[in-house]
Amino acid sequence: MIWIVGGTTEAVKVAARIKNNADYIVSVATPSGKEAFKDENVVVARLTEQEMIVFIKEHGIEKIVDLSHPYAVEVSKNAKKAARACDIPYIRYVRAMSDVQGAVVINEMPALLTYLEVIKGCVFFTTGANDIHQFEKVKAGNRFVYRILPAPFSIQKAADSGVAMEDIIAIKGPLSKALNAAMFTNYGADYVVMKNSGTEGGTAEKIAACRENGIVPVVWNRQVENGVYCLETLVEKYIFKKRY
Repeated sequence: MIWIVGGTTEAVKVAARIKNNADYIVSVATPSGKEAFKDENVVVARLTEQEMIVFIKEHGIEKIVDLSHPYAVEVSKNAKKAARACDIPYIRYVRAMSDVQGAVVINEMPALLTYLEVIKGCVFFTTGANDIHQFEKVKAGNRFVYRILPAPFSIQKAADSGVAMEDIIAIKGPLSKALNAAMFTNYGADYVVMKNSGTEGGTAEKIAACRENGIVPVVWNRQVENGVYCLETLVEKYIFKKRY
């Protein structure tokens, strides 16, 4: 049995590719994540390292294929440790980064918060709901607008952090350059904070929309990872092939 750690569009593609040709189970962290799959082999499970070990044993997992979001660092770390503890292979798919030349690039959350503390104006966030509570602490007199998934848990996180209704946009991306530009300018954004989520995350379209409208793109960069960079290679060499 193969365990696909999901949470990305690539996980959906891989599951569709191997459907009826491999024994597998996909895990996602939220019910909204499950909606993307047309697959009965998907479970909603947000697991710790020890819970992953139990999951591996209960489901007879023989290898882990990690297709979690590139910013879900803790998930990948736990999956790697669990695989090592159970003496099974761990394969990580690494999404390519986008060219962010000309953007303000910040590598760590503390540095991003420091940057946000000193700038003035309207800041438009496309980084999801998980870190809203941290951003709100440094808002001061600025306007912070958050574009998040149209899922109950995301909207609840924003509400719990004290974000006003008019500062929440609930929509599933990625979005075109034109739609990004329309949103950014409609809200009077001076800065747009984004993750380097690659082509699949629409990073290039966000940066292009910023450049064409005189808005400062601020990229919260991610760690460099080792792994497999091609989905086809991942499927043919590491999923279908029995020994590697």
